[in-house]
Amino acid sequence: MGRNIEFVYGQEKASAIIGQIRRLLERYSESLKAEPKRWVSEKDVMLITYGDSIRSGGEVPLQTLGHFLQRHCKGILSAVHILPFYPYSSDDGFSVIDYREVNPELGNWEDITELSHHFDLMFDGVINHISQHSRWFQEYLAGNTVYAGYFVEADPNADYSSVTRPRALPLLTKFNTPAGEKSIWTTFSDDQIDLNYANEKVLLEILDILLMYAARGARYIRLDAIGFMWKKLGTTCMHLEETHAIVQVIREVLESATPDTIIITETNVPHKDNISYFGNGSNEAHMVYQFPLPPLTLHTLHTGNSSKLLAWADALEPTSEETAFFNFLASHDGIGVRPVEGILTKDEVNAMARKVQEHGGFISYKDNGDGTKSPYELNVNYLNALSHPQDPDELKVKRFIAAHAILLSFMGMPAIYVHSLFGSQNDLEGVKATGRYRSINRKRLQYDELQFELEREGSLRQQVFHSLKTLIEVRAGEPSFHPNASQKVLKCDDRLFTIVRKSSEGGHVLVLVNITNDPVQLLCPLIDTGWMNGGTAVDLLSGKSFNLENSLRLSLEPYQVMWIKRLEGGDGK
Repeated sequence: MGRNIEFVYGQEKASAIIGQIRRLLERYSESLKAEPKRWVSEKDVMLITYGDSIRSGGEVPLQTLGHFLQRHCKGILSAVHILPFYPYSSDDGFSVIDYREVNPELGNWEDITELSHHFDLMFDGVINHISQHSRWFQEYLAGNTVYAGYFVEADPNADYSSVTRPRALPLLTKFNTPAGEKSIWTTFSDDQIDLNYANEKVLLEILDILLMYAARGARYIRLDAIGFMWKKLGTTCMHLEETHAIVQVIREVLESATPDTIIITETNVPHKDNISYFGNGSNEAHMVYQFPLPPLTLHTLHTGNSSKLLAWADALEPTSEETAFFNFLASHDGIGVRPVEGILTKDEVNAMARKVQEHGGFISYKDNGDGTKSPYELNVNYLNALSHPQDPDELKVKRFIAAHAILLSFMGMPAIYVHSLFGSQNDLEGVKATGRYRSINRKRLQYDELQFELEREGSLRQQVFHSLKTLIEVRAGEPSFHPNASQKVLKCDDRLFTIVRKSSEGGHVLVLVNITNDPVQLLCPLIDTGWMNGGTAVDLLSGKSFNLENSLRLSLEPYQVMWIKRLEGGDGK
């Protein structure tokens, strides 16, 4: 820790800062149980949801969420990411007014604690910025010297052309203060004021808050938009060395207090930059979001061609034993396309964007800094991203489950968004009501209506939920799907997604997903699978058995998924 603190804040300040951090740890020592360090397994699947994604009259939404998940998802999901549940002023929770409180419209800390008794929880650390309506910023505007260095005052005449811009909005916002008009750094919006980590007091405040989250039941802590943390003119202000050093400090502090905590960094950027947050494999994030997977999976099912997805998967380096990819297809945000820069061509991205628009979705653009704009995010429900609204439900479900079979088969820990788990579709009324494209995938669901649809035989929601439930339950019983189990790509037919997962215990699972609406015949040599000649294999999903004699002859129906495991003799040795 000392080296990082000294690097960021200088030798003169370092000892005092380290002393304050130690006092923080002492203060939390009683409320934080030093649980033994444990890691994730094939049994871990996380749900991503807002605190009020499911509502019911007569109780606060966090209680409703808990009741619904215990009834329908206990034993299926191991963890729940409750998106920012703090008081906020905009951006559906990501402009936080008070990091230390639960939004009273959702519930209270007791409701969070109750949920933590049944599921591992992930809290958001929205620590790049804070609401302009927060007490911190209001005190700054009032001239309170305690908060004088909490925010980044900037020269409006300086050159900001090299700064990475996530949205087509002004980088600086003017505010009146007792010292006159100030231009303040606001990367995401004029209501989201960037924090100034060059001031060590800000770091200490944030460390206090993150320790409080762990004490309140967070096993996972998501560091939102963390790549933007440090500002230095003449650079992109992204992924700077100081940012990595601060993430390393956060990990060391949390692990000192509660070794069971898992840090996940959220950086919607090209893959090389994203995985830099693994650090050396043991000193930064435990997990990083696997941002290329959603657009690559979408491209794969749009085109019926797996070559780009498999080539990317084949190039992935294995993670360390202490790190893993955090895989997802959909979230509260749209489908980011920046992570596939250099993987998909501009024409391929534009073709994907056009199809999303044909399916009722929208496109968000980023400012390139030269007067041009390019697609940044596809705003659409993932089910609709894959299928046209007029497609038959049976086809929608098959295609959607094929996509999620890729997610659940892939190296890393999977997370499923609430609207994906329950088979929701585009909420165009929500977009019309808010004027924001991201509202297309943020509808609040009524408990009774959702439960009725999940229990109504043949409904779209019932088909999606029960199909996903089956995949998750089978996955949980197979060590080859451990997040750190090895992954080998088989390039045998572009119409199929084909990988082999192998557990540390030696078992293999051959994963095959037909990504087309046509049947596919496959002759797969055993040498490619790693199995020796002779013996029997079984498809874990259908129960169908196969004799292993030199090759495996398979016939896959449109969008069929197979997870094939050798039975007799383990690896056939």
